[in-house]
Amino acid sequence: MSIESVKRHFKQFNREQDILEFDSSSATVQEAADTIGVEPARIAKTLSFRGEEEQAILVVAAGDAKVDNKKFRKTFGFKARMLSPDKVLEQTGHAIGGVCPFGLKNDLDVYLDISMKRFDTLYPACGSTNSAIELTNDEIFTYSHAKDWVDVCKGWEEEESGMEKVVQENLGK
Repeated sequence: MSIESVKRHFKQFNREQDILEFDSSSATVQEAADTIGVEPARIAKTLSFRGEEEQAILVVAAGDAKVDNKKFRKTFGFKARMLSPDKVLEQTGHAIGGVCPFGLKNDLDVYLDISMKRFDTLYPACGSTNSAIELTNDEIFTYSHAKDWVDVCKGWEEEESGMEKVVQENLGK
């Protein structure tokens, strides 16, 4: 079971007892937010992409962020192509709804998106569709063995400048 590999992973940091397991589903950002009682943006979602030579890469982002294809290509040098659910399970050892950057089946490159930096703590999944753990950004970075912080998402920016808002409103966006 996937949550077991995550518990083993957190045992090395003496944090396995901090994994939260719920009676209700936390498989989607909205379900996790409702179950935990936080805004959806504070759910740290792990996105799985096809990387170089069939090796997946993971990007962990705030729950309200969406991948920006141009930023992704500029950062990684190739097109953002998400993995199928079967490939996600094969690469990470976690099924969709419980994917996280902890207790991975394979040694994958993990990147953290800056969309998470506006929060003191976030809630990534822990390998099952009804689990999470509250962690700081520094803890997520450390525990996931992340390679770096990246800026590959859009739609999460807290405040647009006044002029940008006027332009967007006038364009009907």
